[in-house]
Amino acid sequence: MKAIISHDIDHITVWEHLTKDTILPKYIARMHLELISGKISFREFFLRYTDFFKNKWQNIDELITFNNVNKIPSSFFIAVNKGVGLNYSVKNALPWIIQMKLRHCEIGLHGISFENRDDIETEYKLFKQLTNIPDFGIRMHYVRNNQETLINLAKAGYTYDSTEHGLKNPYKIMNMWEFPFQIMDGWVIQNGTRWQNVNLEAAKTATLQKIDEAHKKNIKYLGIDFHDRYFSHSFKTWLNWYMWLVDYLKLNKIEFVNFKTAIAELESKQDSSIKTDN
Repeated sequence: MKAIISHDIDHITVWEHLTKDTILPKYIARMHLELISGKISFREFFLRYTDFFKNKWQNIDELITFNNVNKIPSSFFIAVNKGVGLNYSVKNALPWIIQMKLRHCEIGLHGISFENRDDIETEYKLFKQLTNIPDFGIRMHYVRNNQETLINLAKAGYTYDSTEHGLKNPYKIMNMWEFPFQIMDGWVIQNGTRWQNVNLEAAKTATLQKIDEAHKKNIKYLGIDFHDRYFSHSFKTWLNWYMWLVDYLKLNKIEFVNFKTAIAELESKQDSSIKTDN
């Protein structure tokens, strides 16, 4: 088994949400609920308020640095469209795209359009034009999809997608590789709710169970989705969970790869199989 760790960029600033959605009042209510229920400390509560004044809801630079130190190839999904609580502008996204390119990160689209083929293709072309990246993948925001989404993504020209969630190995849809993922930070730590309702030890236990299931299913590439926003002492459980998970994978000799490397390996195996069959 190898591990592909990727990161969805859902927010860049606090101010992008001031008049566009109800994220901020919901977030403040969530903070108070988590404090009252004992799920977060007063220090975390205080730090989350200081994030408002810093107007900072991303930790991209810090996460790239941590990944580099731990020899994890950084893979990010960043949006060029708005929708469902994702409200940063292309203007704010571009400096991070440039930095990620300079630091040799793998960059894919965090997709918004999933229902209409024309909208999917428009989003694909815009991302390609803005980033000047010839081949790239996608993960849908909130992993939204319908029966036609994946085939339309393949038709649009994406090299890979990682929207599907499940204990399945990568498979091909036309020329696009689908990489189902198994672990997402929020699903572990929020455990089916809209707020943190487990502690670190419970999060570790749930994660180990999922990794064990992946081993039993002979999953070749363990997919992990960790949001950059939570790589912060404002979210201590999330931060500690991610660092623990990286250490656990390293101790168990699980190699870190990105989607590009995984695709090269999969394509090589396909070529070898064809030659053997012939």
